[in-house]
Amino acid sequence: MRQLRAFVFSLLVIGFCAIVAGNFGPGASARAASRAAAAAGEDDLTSGLKTFTSIYRLVEENAADKVNADKSIYKGAVAGMLRTLDPHSSFFDPRDFQQLREDQRGSYYGVGMTIQPKDNRIVVVAPFTGSPSYKAGIRPGDIIIEVNDKRTDGLTTAEVADMLKGPKGTPVQVVISREGVDKPITFNLTRGEIPRYTVQNAFWLKPGIAYVDVESFNENTSQELEDAIKKLGESNIKGLVLDLRSNPGGLLNEGVAVAGRFLKKGQVVVSHRGRTSPEKPYTASNGSSSRDYPIVVMVDRYSASAAEIVAGALQDHDRAYIFGDNTFGKGLVQTVFPLSENTGLALTTAKYYTPSGRLIQRDYGSGSFYEYYFNRKDGPKKDTTDVKMTDSGRAVYGGNGIQPDEKFSLKYNKFQIEVLRKSAFRDYIPKFFSGRDTKLAKEWAPDAEMMADFHQFLLKNDVKFTEAEFAENQEWLKVQLKREALITAAGLDESLKYGIETDPAVLKAVELVPKAKELLDSQKKQMVQLDKRSNRD
Repeated sequence: MRQLRAFVFSLLVIGFCAIVAGNFGPGASARAASRAAAAAGEDDLTSGLKTFTSIYRLVEENAADKVNADKSIYKGAVAGMLRTLDPHSSFFDPRDFQQLREDQRGSYYGVGMTIQPKDNRIVVVAPFTGSPSYKAGIRPGDIIIEVNDKRTDGLTTAEVADMLKGPKGTPVQVVISREGVDKPITFNLTRGEIPRYTVQNAFWLKPGIAYVDVESFNENTSQELEDAIKKLGESNIKGLVLDLRSNPGGLLNEGVAVAGRFLKKGQVVVSHRGRTSPEKPYTASNGSSSRDYPIVVMVDRYSASAAEIVAGALQDHDRAYIFGDNTFGKGLVQTVFPLSENTGLALTTAKYYTPSGRLIQRDYGSGSFYEYYFNRKDGPKKDTTDVKMTDSGRAVYGGNGIQPDEKFSLKYNKFQIEVLRKSAFRDYIPKFFSGRDTKLAKEWAPDAEMMADFHQFLLKNDVKFTEAEFAENQEWLKVQLKREALITAAGLDESLKYGIETDPAVLKAVELVPKAKELLDSQKKQMVQLDKRSNRD
């Protein structure tokens, strides 16, 4: 019954936190009312726990199969309770909680590669540049057969990833099967610290136009951004493309720091308030008016949370031109409570608002949480009842994420979708390099022979297409083949850079830098006029 005690303890921790918050009310009468409500709540809690315990005992004694206490308590009862609240309150079992800590810390100890399941096997997607697996020569497409003499057949990606992780400096043996090699290859690796850089790509797209990709927000993001821009040379920047696409968010303070560095000191970045907490504004503490180059911020429907805070702040202050698709629409703030037995709880404790006062949270009450996350339907583009104004007087709306100043979404045609769905590029490249030197010339590009070979590969793997479709998509195919081949030939970093440089959305963002400059210039003029009016008044 240890799990049951841990579950009760978890509920008591939540209750205790609420009571502590209530004790900081504005006055004696309010505190008295709060204590009365708390007492009533305690009676309800006690009654509910008794009912729960009775039900659990009945299930444990009479269920057809033996009850797994861990699953029934943690995965069932807690998850069911949290589902009555909102989509973002969640319980972390020990493994999930450890993963959360690693994500926030920005590093872990292991061999450094991404893996995925395929046909009941675990396949290497890409080793991280400079990692133990990269230095040892492990390639994309390698099939992991064993880890420390344990077969991986039937294991999940998470289980194999846990086997590869371990204390820094410890050995791990990995046996792989490789395309074109008859016998398995054994790699004796030493685990090292694997940094998870959130600002992995920062380079010049063209003279004066810098590109920076922020993939998420952990404890190091604002410093990584500072280092990246310093390395580029901020005085040389005439325009910046800040890519927040598919950025799921992360630590609020880091989002505030990233947005704040492009604003004037003291400007509001975001504020939040909840049932038990007063409104708390976050302002730009390290802002600088000297950073006045135009910014284009790229977003999509997977830009969420802290990424939306950054985009919303820069839009409300007319500091950046927002480009892409409506963002995810997460305006809820979670507080993480550590619990017993290395578990944790992320509980929604407040809602956040952009500087203009917008609540961007998308509706989650009219459908299932599964639909909210994975089967998102395009609802209303904006909430016309929640209209606010930017610093220069432009209308912006709440209710459905951050609406871009200019819409753009990359559309794939039928042929492209079919090729991507079949993972054709990822499966073909290991065959291409079988028996070949993995080093490629700097200006290498797929030639006619490779394209003909890939054509035959698609046919053999039952990819449906017409000859006209193959001919019409030649350039797209060549870009994707080179992007995948570069992972093996030059490393993941070079592949990512090439992908960015050839991304139609990024190329369009570069074209929009003049519009971002117009917005910035217009904002400056209007702010000067407002200052003059204030002085006259």
